[in-house]
Amino acid sequence: MTKTPERETLHLMLMLALTFSTGVIDAVGYLGLDRVFTGNMTGNVVILGMGLLGADDLPIVGPLIALGCFMLGAAVSGRVLRPVPSGWTARSTTLFGFVGAILAVLAIVLALFPPEIPTGAQFVTTGALGFAMGMQAGTARHIAVKDVTTVVVTSTLTGLAADSRLGGNKKQQWKRRAGAVILIGLGALAGAAALHIHIALGLGIAAAISVAVAALGHVKKVTPEA
Repeated sequence: MTKTPERETLHLMLMLALTFSTGVIDAVGYLGLDRVFTGNMTGNVVILGMGLLGADDLPIVGPLIALGCFMLGAAVSGRVLRPVPSGWTARSTTLFGFVGAILAVLAIVLALFPPEIPTGAQFVTTGALGFAMGMQAGTARHIAVKDVTTVVVTSTLTGLAADSRLGGNKKQQWKRRAGAVILIGLGALAGAAALHIHIALGLGIAAAISVAVAALGHVKKVTPEA
């Protein structure tokens, strides 16, 4: 079944909302969980590489946990979505809903902790967030909204600059590319601000966004199950 322009626009808006949510979560992870990214794996690989040489006392265990759990979450989403065609199906709704549930549980549990979270709890949180973000990224990849992966913007920035009038001067969907970059930055700003109150607040915001995305996407889903 072919997507209508209205539904394509809706899916774009939903993926941009998740991009904002990723900014929130990465701010929470980096500032609240000892300099660990749970959505941006490029940042983790760089931190891990420097940390292995003891540079600036950068963490090693946290990035390793985030990387491993992110890949596991992405693999789970790939396995769940393997029988269905690209696009939004009931399985996409389930996966995004599960991401929201993970974030909500973490927000509730961490709300019981003081601002200084014990190391063990930080590692568990890092793993759960990495798994959730991997699942989100894998599901977003299957929905296939061009230029919006929800977790990274490096390729988006590259396309925005390379195809601009100063670059290749090629026709591009610059609004969505710029929107993804701006929204992940605004999400990071919101996440950092939320940390002034409690780490649970940022996770609660991200959970609400994920649940709303799952609900709205399900209402307008157009791809039939296999």
